[in-house]
Order: sequence, then structure tokens, then C-alpha cells
Amino acid sequence: MECMPAITTVSLGSCNFHSITDKINEVARHGFGAIELFIDDLESLARANSNTPVNSAPSRDAILAAALQIRQQCDRLGVTILNLQPLRFYEGLVDREKRNLILDEIIPTWIDAVKILGADTILVPSNFLPPSSETNLPQTVGDFDTIVEDLRELAARGAEHEPPIKFAYEALAWGTHVNTWEESWKIVQAVDRSNLGLAFDTFNIAGAIYADPTTEDGCVAHTSEADLRNSLSRMASTIDLNKLFIVQIADGERLSQPLLPGHPLYVAGQPSRLTWSRNCRLFPCEYDRGGFLPVTSIIQAILNLGWTGYLAYEVFSRSLADSDPRTPARHAERAKRSWQLLSQIDWRQNKQAESSNSSQPYRL
Repeated sequence: MECMPAITTVSLGSCNFHSITDKINEVARHGFGAIELFIDDLESLARANSNTPVNSAPSRDAILAAALQIRQQCDRLGVTILNLQPLRFYEGLVDREKRNLILDEIIPTWIDAVKILGADTILVPSNFLPPSSETNLPQTVGDFDTIVEDLRELAARGAEHEPPIKFAYEALAWGTHVNTWEESWKIVQAVDRSNLGLAFDTFNIAGAIYADPTTEDGCVAHTSEADLRNSLSRMASTIDLNKLFIVQIADGERLSQPLLPGHPLYVAGQPSRLTWSRNCRLFPCEYDRGGFLPVTSIIQAILNLGWTGYLAYEVFSRSLADSDPRTPARHAERAKRSWQLLSQIDWRQNKQAESSNSSQPYRL
């Protein structure tokens, strides 16, 4: 496999307990040559350096100073910064003034931070804002043209720079209006800007159509394998590799009981897939921890497209909230072990079989 491993900084520990400095040290110590920087880690460092209260937004100057500090540490350790993410709750907002505020006040800081970091891409997940707590009215619209307009304007802001800042649009499995890669691909095609592309995440691809944490076996009843197989077939025949900017990999834990009221993780009013994602992601090949998603099948389909870029671990988990200072090292070690197992797969040998056969994961 030509791809190299990267890791999203959130996958190493919560910024409430673990500094980005410690995380980057563990990234380098465990042999990872690249990171995807989570905005929460950047803002946490900015607050710490400027004595900003935890519940307050750090200033632009503090964010840019923190970005420079992170860049300098990564340069010393030989770690590349691939992107900054996630730019949450942007597209399809009912409140157009809030949308314009993001464009005019937040995006310039993000873009300047990306430049300082030496990265080139900002990841934009599909919107999942719930209805307003005050009015109970929707805060987002599913209107295709509005979403396209919003992302086109975002791309225009990035295109003002040289080289252009890229934006990668990701369909979250619990997105209010956009929750499959097919829907995100239609939007990216309609936007039709060279600096707007896709972010693929194996957890979200499988989570949208294959997995359902509210069922006994964790899968969509009766249709999971066929739906995934058909989706990957469409991927093979439709995706333009030049429009794929980011690939993230993660598995999910099969729960011992459905994620319904009474489950320890259940959150009333929160989409079950969101709750599951925040608490139960795993590194690929962690079958001993309950991993069951066909992650390697999805990776194979992406490799078949010709992808040779980074495969970035993005793992959210309740284990990340462990305040033990060894948490980043433990997660980095798990990621390293996962990559060793993925590297044992003969992806070239599996290519033909995977393109015409099952969606079941390869077991090592």
C-alpha cells in the first residue's frame, strides 16, 4: 500500500486533559509523519497561552500565535500538518446573518491559521444543528441550492489566496440533511470549484447505511451488506479522484445492547449515530474491542480509485476523556498497532475479489 498513516489530534485525548504539545510528541514518537489538527486543540493552546477563560473564545492573535507554536514543534519533529478541522455548523443555516458572520469573521482567521500551520485544507462537515431550544424551529435548511451557494462562497474565499485554500466537505452519518457520501458528492459537483472537494470517513460511510446502533446486532436490518456493496460500486463508477481531498479511517464498537433509552450512553434528543460516534469509535482491526464495521472493504474501494494520499485515523471515544497523562501514548500505540495490521493486508491481491465480492471485512 502506497498510502502513509496520519492521525487527527482528537484521536489522542481530550483537549480538556491533554495538551496538543504532548499529543504531537506522541505522534512523532510512534512514527506518524502527519497530523490533522483539531480546532479544539488549537483553541485550547491559545486559551492557555493568553490566560483566556475556558468558556471564552480566544482572540485572533492568540489563535495565530498558537498556530505558529504548533507549526514550530511539528517542524522540529518532522511532522506535517495536513489540515485544520472541523468547521462546524456552517452550510444551510436559516440565520443568514450568522452564516455571513462565519464568512467574514471566522473564515479569515482559519485561513491565516492554515497558512501558518503549513497546511492547505479546511474540513467542513455536514450540518447537524438541532432545532432551536427557544423556538423549536429548524436552524438549518435542506434546500440543495442554498447548500451549494454556501459552499461555493466558502470556496470563493479560499480561492482569493495563493495557493488557494481548499475545503473538504464531509457527509456525517447523522447529518440533518446530508448524511451519505453520495449526497455530498452531488453537492460538490454542483459547486464546481477546483478548491472544493470531498472528505471520506470510513466510519461515516458505513455508519450511514450499514450500521445502526439502535438494533440488536448494530446493523441496518436485512439491507446493510447489499446497501454498502451497492454504494461502493457507485463510488467506483462516479468519483473523480481529483475531488477527493481527505480520507479518514475508523471502526465502530458493536454495542452489547441497543443504544436506546436506558443505555448508559443514551442522550435524549441526540441522534443515536452521533452518540455512538462520540463514544464508540475504534482504530481499524481492533476486533478484540468490538470492531465490526467493514472498514477494510471501504478502504479497498478508495484505494481502487487510485488514492495514494494519507489515511488519517479519526477516532472519537469515551476513552479519550481519561485524564491519565498516559492516554495520548496509549492511543498512539493503538493507532500504530492498527497500521501494522493494515499493512499486512495484500491490497493488490484483494482488489479484484473486493470489487466483485462481499462487503465483509478482511480478518487478520
